[in-house]
Amino acid sequence: MATTLHEFTQFVDPKTFPRVLQIQSGIYYQGCVYEMFGRECCLSTGDLLKIIDITITRFTAQSSSNTQIELPVEYPGLFKLVSDSQPYQSIQEIAVSLKISSHRLGQPVFLSCQDMELPQGFIRERDSFRITGVSHELGAGHVQCELLLREPKFCFSLSFSQQGHFIECEDDQFYTLKEVAEWKISKGRKRTVTEVKAPAKKDFFFSSLLENVSGELILTPVYELKAVTSLSEKFLLIPSNLDVEVVDVTEEFDCDSFVQPLSLPDVLKRPPEFFPVVAKLSSESHFKLSPELESLFHSKQVIVHHAFYTKRILASEMCRESTRHFLIPESYNGRFKRRPRQFPTAYDLERARSETEQIRVVATRDFESVYSGLASVHAGDEFIVTKGKSCAVSRNGIEKTADNFECLKVTEKSHGTEVKEPVCLPMCLEGGFMELVRDKRQYTIAEICRWFPLPFNVKVSVRDLSLKVDVLAGLPGLHIEEEISDPCLLVSNLDLSEFREMPVNRTDLILNVKQHWAGESPTCSGLSAIEEISEDCYYTLRRYAVATVTPPPRPPKKPKHPPPRPPKMLTSRSESANSENSSCSPKTLCVEPFKQDDFMQCSDSKNGNDKKIPSSPVTLPKPTLQKALAKGRSLDDISIENNQDDDNDVHDYEYIDEDQLDNIRRVYQEQPINMGVKGKPSNTI
Repeated sequence: MATTLHEFTQFVDPKTFPRVLQIQSGIYYQGCVYEMFGRECCLSTGDLLKIIDITITRFTAQSSSNTQIELPVEYPGLFKLVSDSQPYQSIQEIAVSLKISSHRLGQPVFLSCQDMELPQGFIRERDSFRITGVSHELGAGHVQCELLLREPKFCFSLSFSQQGHFIECEDDQFYTLKEVAEWKISKGRKRTVTEVKAPAKKDFFFSSLLENVSGELILTPVYELKAVTSLSEKFLLIPSNLDVEVVDVTEEFDCDSFVQPLSLPDVLKRPPEFFPVVAKLSSESHFKLSPELESLFHSKQVIVHHAFYTKRILASEMCRESTRHFLIPESYNGRFKRRPRQFPTAYDLERARSETEQIRVVATRDFESVYSGLASVHAGDEFIVTKGKSCAVSRNGIEKTADNFECLKVTEKSHGTEVKEPVCLPMCLEGGFMELVRDKRQYTIAEICRWFPLPFNVKVSVRDLSLKVDVLAGLPGLHIEEEISDPCLLVSNLDLSEFREMPVNRTDLILNVKQHWAGESPTCSGLSAIEEISEDCYYTLRRYAVATVTPPPRPPKKPKHPPPRPPKMLTSRSESANSENSSCSPKTLCVEPFKQDDFMQCSDSKNGNDKKIPSSPVTLPKPTLQKALAKGRSLDDISIENNQDDDNDVHDYEYIDEDQLDNIRRVYQEQPINMGVKGKPSNTI
């Protein structure tokens, strides 16, 4: 039965690709060439097309005012998803409609609208669960799930036949349109989003698309089919809204009779029974290969044995100028020595707590604590962070961090023995801690990732002798940041003399699959090289890791009556000058530090009136200050009123902008200040 190309894209399952289509009503115009959105298509009645893949190239966005805008997936803005209010009636509908995988973006969260009794336990109504994987079996299937907001961790499985009402939960993550197209579009449904970050103004083309649009946007995807003909090796890109009719004739034709040009991501998506295959480099590939892969493709034909995921360690050069970034394989045979780490705050120090060793640090900055029960820090103080887990706690399934943590302060007695005193440090403490490294052992990259919490600082002490050039050996230091899972293909030449791991996401190649290889695939892995990646690739890899880090706690509220600071001691020269009642010169002038409740006497030269100005007026927000002064209210009333409002908040924050700060400075500079010994006015400065 003939259907339109648009209807075919709406109901086809990408897991069943490749599919063979026959054109029923073609397009005849100037040599059977039809151009739409820059794509040239030559479609005649009776032509056969093998559909390899289907992708979303753009969205039709409809605003609340019924305005329609075409948005390409390359649009650089960020969007927040609006949860779909239409429930799913079964687990099978979820598995068929959504893309589910081990990737973080491919794990949707749903709310159960009814109780479910399972062999593994009982799921209550309004419980939310995350789908972490899917398994397809003959005649059946199931999804692996993890129940949220319940301790201890509870995992279970749901079969495709499980009926119920499952509603998509609210998602607080921000996504690009490309991520929405790849992971968050349900088959047969539209997606509603709101823009949370617009593109930069300098990017005029993109910034003007949604310039006058606000509120929710309903996205309708526009698909593009990737196909090949029986006579050409080139890809044919066909928009889904092309006005042609097609018939699915996959069962009547042999898919292997077509040339199969595949990109590396296409090869990665193939099922295990697709491998191993013989392929050659397509004539459309005009990309520069790495020296390792260039020698492998010298014969133009390779064997692709299987697809797999391998671990890579993301590291950056410790350099103040131009920083280089690397992906290090686990097979790297070099040895590393530790380098001291820097911890700007006590929060960073607590997150580095390890179960394998104590961390010994020295403070490089002073920090005076005004919090009850929390210690102050002076430059040169040594602390020991004991072994153990991070003090982050889970409350109702949400990970939070305590306001302070306990460690040991190291002091010395007169005879040189160390004394360790337990102290509590606030997480907001900015001590500029520097690690004291006394470990001289040499580690492999695998030992570092297994024994120490990342990030971690090292330096290559013994280079990898199996490499002709070890680019890591000449670096002053390496900042090891995290482990990533990297999709790769195991490829070899035809005589099986050389094997290589070919990264999928960073190798832009097109392979023409020739035939299935009848030999036995090796069980060993291939050689993998150290990759130096670009800045864009680095931040793409780091984006999701940074998003999962628990944010630091808010600093606790400052006490209303902080302990008074000790008065500054006067020098002998100042004391002698004051005893003689002499005028204070700038060198001998000494002023006591202002306390929280102190006020400065400021004389008004015009009317002779004295005004009292609080010593810390910066705590007043600018709009409040301007409105109050306009009504003729005093600064004392404003400060008292502000303090009453702040008492309702658990944490203490004081906001000030540059304009307000300049205004306060101007007030002090314009008015003369009488300063001298108490009770004895000095010369006006």
